[in-house]
Order: sequence, then structure tokens, then C-alpha cells
Amino acid sequence: MKTNLSLFFSRSGRLGLFIICALSPFLLFLAATPAPAAPAAPADQEKPHPIVAVFRLEGPLTEPPADETLQLFGPTGTSLRQLIARFDKAATDPAVKAVVLMPELAALGAAQVEELRAAIARIRDHGKEVYIHSDSLLMGQYLMACGASRISVVPTGALLVPGLHASSLHLRGLLDKIGVTPDFLTEGAYKTAAELFMRQQPSPEADQMMNWLLDSWYSTFTDLITKGRKVDAATAQRWIDQALFSANQAKDAGLIDAVESLADFEAMLKEHYGQDIVFDKQYGRKKTPELDFSSPFAFLKIWTELLGGAAKKPAEKSAVGVVYVSGTIMLGKSTVSPFGGELGAFSTDISQALEKAAADDSIVAVVLRIDSPGGSATASEIILEATKRLKGKKPFVVSMGDVAGSGGYYVACGANTIFADAATLTGSIGVVAGKFATTAMWNKIGVTFKAYQRGQNADIFSTDNVFSDSERARMRGYMDDVYGEFKKHVTDIRGDRLKKPIDELAGGRVFTGRQALDLGLVDRLGTLHDAIAFAADQAKVANYDVRVVPEPKNFLEQLFEQAAGRQDDPSHVNLASSQDNLLKLAAPYLQDLDPQRVAAIASALRRLQILQKEGVVLSMPQIVTE
Repeated sequence: MKTNLSLFFSRSGRLGLFIICALSPFLLFLAATPAPAAPAAPADQEKPHPIVAVFRLEGPLTEPPADETLQLFGPTGTSLRQLIARFDKAATDPAVKAVVLMPELAALGAAQVEELRAAIARIRDHGKEVYIHSDSLLMGQYLMACGASRISVVPTGALLVPGLHASSLHLRGLLDKIGVTPDFLTEGAYKTAAELFMRQQPSPEADQMMNWLLDSWYSTFTDLITKGRKVDAATAQRWIDQALFSANQAKDAGLIDAVESLADFEAMLKEHYGQDIVFDKQYGRKKTPELDFSSPFAFLKIWTELLGGAAKKPAEKSAVGVVYVSGTIMLGKSTVSPFGGELGAFSTDISQALEKAAADDSIVAVVLRIDSPGGSATASEIILEATKRLKGKKPFVVSMGDVAGSGGYYVACGANTIFADAATLTGSIGVVAGKFATTAMWNKIGVTFKAYQRGQNADIFSTDNVFSDSERARMRGYMDDVYGEFKKHVTDIRGDRLKKPIDELAGGRVFTGRQALDLGLVDRLGTLHDAIAFAADQAKVANYDVRVVPEPKNFLEQLFEQAAGRQDDPSHVNLASSQDNLLKLAAPYLQDLDPQRVAAIASALRRLQILQKEGVVLSMPQIVTE
């Protein structure tokens, strides 16, 4: 993105003018600073030291990648694909002799664990050892660590490997207390997303479904332990049943290989790989621009890069494009903030990305990476239609992450080949509609409303009352049509790959990727890396780049784009502000206390917004894993 002077001093440019004015004393300081003498060039080029690539896994891994350069307000976090790309670079780099992973409060999804395990396996396939060293290991971290060559924990550390604990979220008791009556309709006995609001405990169908999901997850988890640690299933289950180990107990039982401090761990690596080994803790990251204080114009150069972005190199070889559907699926365009991420998966953004990838001759195939529990039915249809247009021009493959259910499956089903991880949650073919009647709540605090209407069903979406019989019939008719369209898309495209009649696969049933493969809802178990390689093979290219579409933008590119092009569209402002207000009202102080459950409530509130706007949603049940 190029920013000329006329744009810089336009409406969006006023911010740039302000920043330059604020920084002018600093620029004067640079200008007044004498240039240090240039260091003498070495007589002989030193031989590069061997490298141990060190990866600290901090915080959650995101799906969509971010621009790692020019971040003025600290790191934006690491995307799963960016991290794995750095792993793959280390695997093939002759200077890298080994890889160290240090899980530090890394929250890993079940499918993300499989993606990381596959990347670790590729490093080891290149003859390089992968070491895990940690202060302690939680369940997801340990499942990843089992793929390594060696696991060590500090002497006071612990392993918490209690297996699986999940819960279904129910708000009916709260709604009853405050005088709100939920009124929801669903298509299919297993379409249990509305139970969040309608029930205080799960239905028999929801209970049955939760158990078959946990059975499949548990089987996947024990497989990861048995294959990684080379033990039998009974041993892995015994470890899980014990749940809590000190570092010494874990070593004695065989869960880990060593108990050692960080200093001892580093000494071991130096003894093995040489005293001159370099521990590269930034391996594979893009280098951020550095100010050269010997030049008063260095800062201006950085500022130019911030405004204009790095010059985009022309494509030198074919590429596989990756388009992300991450978060709740919503209509329209996103509002981007440099202080936060995307608010959801927006239909206009994603369809435009697919159209851009379809029109770009250098992109020979496209992978749609999905990590979404669904959302808007209309937005899902828009994205699906965009995938069909793209599929007519070049190979199109879907890769599923942790979740690709309901609307997430809707946008996936157009692909000829769907990859999922064994632990992916998918399916949930069904429809939910409903509203809340809030009159009793307002009456409790002395607020009353007098309603007026023209038209027999004018209050169909009003919060005055629950649905009347005629309104319910009309809602049911609309839902039947959306549900029928959903099933038709699946049967038309999946055809005889489906192992059961569609009504035995739909009705809201959620499956793991392993179960979905057996039922014909997906085609292969594999990672994003596998899906990209398959797409390239379908395009008959062996030498290719991987390109995210649209390309991630840096801080100022986002800021200027938003200021210049989106201030005039009030829907963006209203959507963002209404969501922010809902989240602040729901959980202002609980984020650090109970983050998983707060995240579940936040997701539920996003779906409510879609219900208020559209009446129906394609949404999965709310599952809270801990």
C-alpha cells in the first residue's frame, strides 16, 4: 500500500501529522547526534556458529497470520501457520543442528496439537532432534511434547495430564432470575446450540453427543501419547488416571526423560553440539527495522516504511493461496484495530479474498482454512458461492482447524477435498432460530412499554412476547427452507461419499474429524501443511510459495485503511461498538479468573447479535473444554 502526500495530509493523514509533530524533538536529537566511527571490516569472514533454534510458545496460537514487522505496540502473537513455517525452515536449514520448544502458558487446541506434532515429526525426519524443556506441562502441552526426542522439566515443576474435562454452558437459570423468556426453534434433535438458553441441563441427545465426542477425543489423545512415548495404551491411560505428577515422579514413571534446570539443559546441549553453539530465540522471525543512530535520516526511512509498507516483490513462482475463515461467521466487512484482532469471519472480506485468489494467475490453487463454529446463514451462503466460483477456475481444498461446524461446515462443503485433524469438531448440520421475551424483566424494575403494530405478524422479532402460533409457523417454514438448502448443498457435492442418509448425519449432530472421515463428511485426516501440499499436487506444481490472501497488513496500513475507507460506513462502527459493549457488560472482571468460560459466554453473545439481525443462525452447541 503506497501512501502519497495528498493522502497523508487528508483526513486519515492528520494522525500522521500529529505523530510527526510529537516525534519532532526526537528527530532533532537524531540530527544533532554525531555519527560514530564505522567499525573496521574484519580481515577474514568468521565461520558461522551452529544454531539451536529455540521456540518459546507463549499465549494462544491464532489461525490468521499477522504482519510481524513494524509493530509499534508490541507483538501481535503468533499464528499457527507462521510458527509451523518457522519449524519447517529449521528442519531444512543446514545451520540448525537441533530445535528446542519451551511451552510457556501456551493454550493449545486439540487440533493444533496434531498440527504441531506433524511439524515436529518433519523436523525429526530430517535427522534433527527436537527437545522440550519446560517449567511444567499441562495436558495439551504434554500431548505436543510427546512427539519430541527428549522431554525435560525443572526440578520443582509438575505435569498435569488429567485427560479431558468439558462442560456444556446453560444460561436458562440466569434468564429466569432476571425475567427473560427464551423462545428458540431448532431443526433436528441434535441441534443443541439453543440449549444454552432454553435448558438448565443438557437434553438426552446433547448428553449422548458430548459423550461420543469425548470418546473420540480421548482415543486420539491416548494415541498421541502411545506413539510418542512408545508405550502401550494401558500405560497411557494409567498416566492419565493418575493426572498429577511432580517432575521426579514423571521421570520415574516414564512420562519425561530428565529433571534439570535451564542451565543444566543448556549445558547438555553444548556438550552434545559444541560449546560454540548459538541459541537463536528469534529463529525464522522477520527482522524488524532498526534505527541507525549514525544517520539523522534513519528515522524518516522507518517512517516511510510505516506509511508505505515494504515494497511488494513481484511473484517469482507459483503459489498456493490460503484464505482464512476464523471466528463467528458474520455479514459484511470487518473493523480492524491495531490494538486488537478481527471481530469475526466476515462474508464480504472472505468472498473478496476468494475472488482475488481466483483472479491471480500466480496463485495456482487455494486452501480455505476454517476455524469457526458457524454463525450467519446468509453470510455462509455468500462464502459458499464464492468457493464454487473459485473451484471452477483452479483446485480448491478445505483444511479444518479446531472447529469447523454448522456454518463452518456449510462454507467447507463446496470443496472436492476436505482435510480435518482427528480432533477437529465438525458437522452440526442444522439451523437455530429464536428470540428473547424481556417484558417481565423490565417490569421487575418498573419499566413498562406500550406496543403498537400494523400487520398480523409485525412483532415477530419483538422482545415483547414469545412467538405466537402464526409467527412460530412462519419461522418454522423459513428454517425448513434454510435447513433444506444446507442438506442439499451437502448431498449435491458429497454425493455417494456420504456413508449414511443425510438425515442420519444432519439434525445438528457434531462429530470429530476422525468420526467425520468414517461418515464421509470429510475426505482425509491431515494438517494444513498436508492440505497445501495436496492442493499444489492437484495444480501439478512442485516448486511453489504459500501466500496468505489477503496479505497481512502492518499497524499503519490497517490504521490508514480504516480511517480512509471505512469511516463513512456506519455499520462497521455500530457492529464493533455493540459487540464491545455486550462483552464488557457480560464479563468485565472475569477474564483472568476463568478465561475458558468467559470466552464461551463471549461467543454466545456474538451469536445473539446475529440472531437479532437475521432471525436464524447456523451455529454449533457451546462446548467449554478445560
